[in-house]
Amino acid sequence: MRETAINKSVQKAYSVLDTGEPLPTEVAVELAGLAGEDVPDLLSLANKVKNRYAVLPDGELHSCSIINAKSGVCAENCRFCAQSLHNSADVEQYPLLDSERILQSAVDIYDEGIRHFGVVTSGYGYKKVNPEFLKIVAVIDQLQEAYPELRVCASLGVLGKETVRILAEHNVAHYNINIQVAPDRYSDLIADSHPLGDRIDTIRLLRRYGIPVCCGGILGVGETMLERVEFIYALQELDISVIPLNVLVPIDGTPLEGEAAPAITDIVKTFAICRLVHPRKIIKFAAGRETVMKDFQGMLMLAGANGFLTGGYLTTRGREIGDDRKFVQQLSGFAEVSRS
Repeated sequence: MRETAINKSVQKAYSVLDTGEPLPTEVAVELAGLAGEDVPDLLSLANKVKNRYAVLPDGELHSCSIINAKSGVCAENCRFCAQSLHNSADVEQYPLLDSERILQSAVDIYDEGIRHFGVVTSGYGYKKVNPEFLKIVAVIDQLQEAYPELRVCASLGVLGKETVRILAEHNVAHYNINIQVAPDRYSDLIADSHPLGDRIDTIRLLRRYGIPVCCGGILGVGETMLERVEFIYALQELDISVIPLNVLVPIDGTPLEGEAAPAITDIVKTFAICRLVHPRKIIKFAAGRETVMKDFQGMLMLAGANGFLTGGYLTTRGREIGDDRKFVQQLSGFAEVSRS
């Protein structure tokens, strides 16, 4: 029978399909070492787990779009980021956009059928309430009033108790703040101008006030496969609701310019392991799918992803929403077959 040919580590991982409980750490470590013909078996399992435990209520994929509402002039030294003052990337810089620009961006994506819209700002964050923060909150209110069906999200950096409380009172749908990599590698792979603990404290505050957290990371900044496993379990400890996974797009003028992309096999293994550790969560693919994955990005859906970021990213172009709509339509037939 076919089952006898499945890799032993993948066989152990089938417990997730049976129980819906997260994959044990020791099995995830074994799966990180898979290669060759064993990898498709892992992807198949991850897809089955997604279809059993992570199908969204409407049967659709989770789709979202963002606006870079305040660009550049960031004092933090994140190695991958074009907006850091420590890097020399050629990126447009501007203060907080006026509400009309943000509202028009929301109208554009709403008309395209997207129902999650994120307002993103550069910089360390808003530990305390200030006039700029209150302007952002006012825009969130305007968006919700104009489009009650629109799920308005925010990514404003590190927050304090008071700013989290205000966002909760104004019904922010999700708050994005990424930990990027395994916690022990944050200071050397991402940034040392601020401690990761500031971000983790923000996540805990958000959860205390009932705001669902969107938190993920970036693949290809110098981490190993085992460190990706550590990163995935760190997200489990934080009880994240939505997990965005990016693949590095090296930007000229940053320390990571010219960095080689991770192997396609390692990327899809990471997505699959993430699905098995987070059987019921939203896992969405974001930056890098159209530049690194290219013709293989459909594999990410078959590796357990059930969401995606569409439209532009912060400082790089993404995929057109219309192209993603066709992509989803092409996948839908296969998804129906795989669920049957």
